[in-house]
Amino acid sequence: MVSEKDVQHIAELADVGVSAGELENFTHQFNAIIEYFDTLDRVEGKEEITRDLYNVLREDVAEPSLPQEDVLRNAPAQEDGFIKAPRVM
Repeated sequence: MVSEKDVQHIAELADVGVSAGELENFTHQFNAIIEYFDTLDRVEGKEEITRDLYNVLREDVAEPSLPQEDVLRNAPAQEDGFIKAPRVM
């Protein structure tokens, strides 16, 4: 069972603000989700499906890309033939 202290800690790790009024509700919802996963773990007769046996993704198809000039025309800033983005530190 997850406590309110656990939920507060998880919220801090995720950098999500949780008010004192929301904490009780989130704790209840978090525990309900965990209980549901416990229920799913107890289901018998489930078959393991692997990516090798069941691929829901489409096959990759190579297509021509846009010309560099067209892409740079839409860029807010460019430098030496590339899109210039703000420095992130």
